[in-house]
Amino acid sequence: MEAIKFYGAEICKDCRAAHPLLQEKGIGVEYIDITASTANLRAFLALRDQEPAFDKVKAEGRIGSPAFVFPDGSVTLGVEWLQGESGCRNC
Repeated sequence: MEAIKFYGAEICKDCRAAHPLLQEKGIGVEYIDITASTANLRAFLALRDQEPAFDKVKAEGRIGSPAFVFPDGSVTLGVEWLQGESGCRNC
């Protein structure tokens, strides 16, 4: 399976929690730290601006990380899908 894009930041507790869950499940990711560079932040903001999955978090004034983009282009926010509660269509 192609790697999942994982947009996050080390200052985010949910992002930090996602790393061991991904490793435990053997899921390959391309981690993109949105605080590491302007290019990473721009890529995240472009995704956030166009993807309806972010509508609720934007309305609540939140950032929307962690965000996961699956190989089929679907996007999910949060770590619930890693805990078996929803989400990953290809894992």
